[in-house]
Amino acid sequence: MADPQVSVVIPCHTLERTQHLTRAVASALAQHPAPAEVVVSVDHNDALADFARSTLTGVTVVTNEYARGVSGNRNTGVAHTGTPLVALLDDDAYAHPGWLAGLVGPFEDLRVIGSGGAIVPIWESPRPSWFPDEFLWAVGGSYTGMPTMTARVRNVWSASMAVRRTAFEAVGGFRVGFGKVGDRARPEDTDLCLRMSKATGGTWMYVPQSRIDHPVPTARTTLRFFLGRCFNEGRGKVEMGRLNDGRESLDSERDYLRKTLPKAVGRGVAATLRGQGAANAGRAVAVLAGMCAAAAGGAVETLRPHRPADPSVAPDLPVAPGLPAASDLSAAPDLPAGSDFPAAPSLPAENASVGERA
Repeated sequence: MADPQVSVVIPCHTLERTQHLTRAVASALAQHPAPAEVVVSVDHNDALADFARSTLTGVTVVTNEYARGVSGNRNTGVAHTGTPLVALLDDDAYAHPGWLAGLVGPFEDLRVIGSGGAIVPIWESPRPSWFPDEFLWAVGGSYTGMPTMTARVRNVWSASMAVRRTAFEAVGGFRVGFGKVGDRARPEDTDLCLRMSKATGGTWMYVPQSRIDHPVPTARTTLRFFLGRCFNEGRGKVEMGRLNDGRESLDSERDYLRKTLPKAVGRGVAATLRGQGAANAGRAVAVLAGMCAAAAGGAVETLRPHRPADPSVAPDLPVAPGLPAASDLSAAPDLPAGSDFPAAPSLPAENASVGERA
C-alpha cells in the first residue's frame, strides 16, 4: 500500500553513478508504506535522462528547469510531486527499510516542518586510521556529536531529508545558485533549514533510526581531500552566515568548535599517553588540522570582497492542498519539555552533503 502523504525525489547528474541510482530508486520503492510517487530529477544530462526513462520503472523522470546545479534540480523534482510531504534521497545512497516511515513520523506534530536521518559512510577502500569520527561530515556521514535519539535540531542534510511542502514553498525551496559550484561546497541544505524555520517558526527533527548508506570513494580518503573539504566548509559557512543573519546562524558551529572538537583532541592525547597506539595521535592531529583548514577557509571568505548576495530562490513552486499554511505554522510555540520529541543541542558544523555537494 502506498502512503498518499509522501513522495520521494532523487536528484542525479552523472552517468558514472547509474548503478548507485538504480539501487537508490529500488530502495525508495521498497519502503513500507511505499511512497505515493518517486521522481528522478536529472540535472542537464540528456544521456542520463534517456537512461532513466528507459531503465528505471515505477518512477517519473523530469529534467532540471533551472540553471545547472543541485539546488534547482531538487526544486524541480519537488515541484513535480503532489503530496503534502516530500522526502529527498541522494542518487548514490541506499535507504534502509524503515527510512521513509522514520522521516515521516515526526510530522504528526504540525509544528515540525522537516526531518532528517542518519547517514552511514560505506568506505570503498579501508578507512584511514587517522580519520576522526568527529569529521565524518567531510565524507557525507553522520558524526560524533550528533544526537543519538530523535531530537530537535537546527538543520539536517538534503541527502536524507523530508519537508512539509507548505514550509518549503514559503521560502521558494533551495536557494538556486548556492550549493556546489566546481569544487566549492556550500551548505545549501543548512541554508534551507534556517530560512524555513525563520519563515514559519517551525522545527526540524533528527531521526537517527532512519538510516541511509552513503559510499565514500577512495579519492575522498586522502589527507589532501580532507583538508580541502574543511577549507571549503569554512568558506561556505561564512558565506551562509552572510545570507542568514550572520552570527546567530553560526551558533551551532561555534558550539562544535568549543565543545566537540576539544573533547576529541583530549581523548586522542589521553589515549596516546596511555600507549594505545599511534592512530589516536593521528586522529588528534587530524582534528587540529581540520580546524585550522576550516578557519583558514573562513578567513579567506571573510576577507574576500563581495557584493550582496542575490536573495532570490526558486519562484513559483506549485502549492499542494491539505496542510496548514506557512502563516499558521509560524505561530507554533517551541516544543515543550517532556514532549514526544525531546529537545537536543543544535546540530553542529554539519553539511558535507552527499551527492553532488560532497
